[in-house]
Amino acid sequence: MIYPLIFIILFACELIYFRIADRFNIIDKPTKRGSHDYITIRGGGIVFWLAAVLVFLLPFSLNLLPFLIGITLISAVSFIDDIRSLPNKIRIVIHFISISCVFFGLGLFGVLSWWLITVAYIFFVGILNAYNFMDGINGITGLYSLVILIALQVVNYQIVSFAEPHFINFAIIACVVFLFFNFRKKAKCFAGDIGSMAISFWIVTLLLMLMLKTNSIVWIMFLAIYGVDTVFTIIHRIYLKQNIFEAHRLHFFQILSNEMKIPHLLVSTLYAVIQLLICGIVIFVYFYFPKIEILTSTIILIILSAVYLLKFRFFKNRKNN
Repeated sequence: MIYPLIFIILFACELIYFRIADRFNIIDKPTKRGSHDYITIRGGGIVFWLAAVLVFLLPFSLNLLPFLIGITLISAVSFIDDIRSLPNKIRIVIHFISISCVFFGLGLFGVLSWWLITVAYIFFVGILNAYNFMDGINGITGLYSLVILIALQVVNYQIVSFAEPHFINFAIIACVVFLFFNFRKKAKCFAGDIGSMAISFWIVTLLLMLMLKTNSIVWIMFLAIYGVDTVFTIIHRIYLKQNIFEAHRLHFFQILSNEMKIPHLLVSTLYAVIQLLICGIVIFVYFYFPKIEILTSTIILIILSAVYLLKFRFFKNRKNN
């Protein structure tokens, strides 16, 4: 089968990248944004872009050219940003161009009105950056992405065929390879901006394909935990009058890891397991009870929001102590 070969190729490429990164000092030092206290290799998430290149070599993949261009652009600017900081304006412009490639490839410009296109740009570029912000502890990006991709493949096989299975499986293999080096108490590498942006771009593309196929937005719930954590953290930072573009440690997973001292791998697993449960509920309700899918999603978001608010109780207790 092709999948063991792809795994071996990506695994070997990752090892080669480690040598290159070590040679050119592409490392990740402890920062205010991260939750680690040791130096490690940055940019291990390049494996996601490499997987995208490999999937494009398959016979069916000619229609994936817009996707490949988009993920290459966003990976390139993110990798440069991993090496040396780039102005926000440059990164955002590339993000919009990359999303434009996907929109063009999926034919959105000929289907949606201009205002819906505008909303879609803001929404999906926001998802890309939220995914990047959430990449702060060992295992979280890889595990969370793996859960979403598996859920998408289940939908693809059992509910509605919206993508070539290889297109999802290659991303799953890339996650497994990355997790081999990242899901450790002391990670061999971190995803870097290139990793979090590349895999989020891949997932956004798949979600768009699924939404167009089913004419339903309920699948955005596959990103429910990241969404709630990101939105409420932004609101919290605005309340504190902080610059939302600067490094911080106010995400819920950061509070769990840094303040409550829960092991990184346990927090990452918790996020992934809860998201897996949510994905299962969404798929079940969509298949058996489609009339209540919006109500179900709303209830899930309310519950997640209530759980997130526990963070403020922790801050209050710490202040009193």
